[in-house]
Amino acid sequence: MRAMTDANLRAAFAGESQAHMRYLIFADRADREGKPNVARLFRAISFAEQIHATKHFRTLAEIKDTSQNLQAAISGETYEVEEMYPVFKAVAELQEEKQAVQANDWALQAEMVHAGMYTQAKQAVDAGRDVSLGDVFICDVCGHTTETLPDKCPLCGAKKESYRKF
Repeated sequence: MRAMTDANLRAAFAGESQAHMRYLIFADRADREGKPNVARLFRAISFAEQIHATKHFRTLAEIKDTSQNLQAAISGETYEVEEMYPVFKAVAELQEEKQAVQANDWALQAEMVHAGMYTQAKQAVDAGRDVSLGDVFICDVCGHTTETLPDKCPLCGAKKESYRKF
């Protein structure tokens, strides 16, 4: 693929991915405001944006076998842990942006767990089997990720009812 087309597809993938997430966030807000039909509209169009992003990603030949996809996930999470979030957090600290410091710290803590979980999954897949995985719990306040439901979130202090089970 030629460089300009590749760059355009990557930009389109990023834009569609962000629109997908933005519309899901907007849908949650519309639900909280008692506007279920607006929420449904946001979710429907979010799904269309996901389809567009998936098509761009597929065209870029970025979907590989599961082991390679896990390695890509490990690399992404590791980058966030070792480079991205430490720098973002440091800048927020220097600029005394307390909410940004907290948001970056919570994400950093969760990404460390994600990298470990993906690493375990890759080891299993490379050994020719699926990963042994129980329930996964995600705190809907800060993103804390665990396989054991705590009484309260160790990162943000949210009650265990704030966790979503996967």
